[in-house]
Amino acid sequence: MPKENFKAYLAYLSVCIFWGTTYLAIKIGVSQIPPFIFTGIRWFAAGLILVIFFLFKGYKLPGSKDFIRISFIGICLVGISNGLLATAEQWLPSGISSLIITTIPFWIVGMEAFLPTGPKLNLKIFTGLFLGLLGVFLIISHDWKNLFDKSYLAGIISLVFSMLAWSFGSVYSKYKKIKIDLFFGIALEMLVAGIFQILVGLALGEASKFQMDEKGLLAIIYLMIFGSIVGYSSYIYALTHLPLSFVSTYAYVNPVIALLLGWSVLGEELNWMIVIAAFVIFIGVTIVRSGTVQQQKISIKDEPFPSSSESK
Repeated sequence: MPKENFKAYLAYLSVCIFWGTTYLAIKIGVSQIPPFIFTGIRWFAAGLILVIFFLFKGYKLPGSKDFIRISFIGICLVGISNGLLATAEQWLPSGISSLIITTIPFWIVGMEAFLPTGPKLNLKIFTGLFLGLLGVFLIISHDWKNLFDKSYLAGIISLVFSMLAWSFGSVYSKYKKIKIDLFFGIALEMLVAGIFQILVGLALGEASKFQMDEKGLLAIIYLMIFGSIVGYSSYIYALTHLPLSFVSTYAYVNPVIALLLGWSVLGEELNWMIVIAAFVIFIGVTIVRSGTVQQQKISIKDEPFPSSSESK
C-alpha cells in the first residue's frame, strides 16, 4: 500500500472514531455548561489556533466577498447546526441524536431538488427517503411516552433545525465557490462560527448559568482537539486521497460508536427497536446515495456539450 494511501485510511479511521465520540463529549459538556457558550468556546479556540497557524505560514486573508461567504457557511454548518445539536443533547440521548443526524443526506438531496437547476428525485431516492423517515419514526415512537414530554420534543425540534441549517449550508457551499485554500477556509469558518455561538449564548442569557468544572473543561478540550482540529483535518485529507463514496461511509460508523458509548458510559437505553431503526436508516441512506449516483450519471449522459465552466 502506498504511503499516501496508508495515511488516508488512517485519517478515515480517525474520522470514524473521533466523530463517533463527539456525541458523548457534547452530552457530558452540556450537562455542565450552557450549549451555545459551550460549543462557542470549542470552535473559537480551535479556529483561532488554526487561523494563527495559517497566517504564520504566510496565508493571506480572503477578500470581503469571499469572507462573507465563508462566514455564512461557517454560521450555517457550525454556528447554528452544531449549536442546536448541543441544545438538543440537553434532553435527548447522545446515541439517539447521532442516529437522527445520520439522515442529513435526505435533507440535502430534498433541498437541492427544489433549486431551479437542481437534480430531480428518482424512485431510488424516494424509496430511501421513505425508509429514512420510517427509521426516524421508529426511534421517536419506540417509547411513546416521550412524545408527551416537552423537553424531548424540544430536543427533536432542535435537531430538525440543526439538520436544516447544515443542509442549507452544504448546498450553498456547493454552488458558491470560494477562492481560498480549503483548510484555511475551514479554519476561518470555525473561528467565525465560534464567535457567533458565543454571542448567541450571551444573548440567550447563558452567561448567568455558566460554570466551568473539570468535566466541562475536559469536554471542551477533547472536542476542540479531536472533534475540530484532528477530525476536520482528517476528513479533508481523506477526501483528497480516497473516493467520496468510501469516505462517506463514516456516517454509518459514527452512530454505532455513539450508541455504544452512550449505553456503556451514560447508561442510555439501547434496545432492539433502536437497533432495527438504525438498520432501516442506514439502508435508506445507502439507497439515497445510490440514487444520487444514478442521477449524476444520467445528467452527464444527457448533456451533449460541456458547460461553460468545464470548457474554460
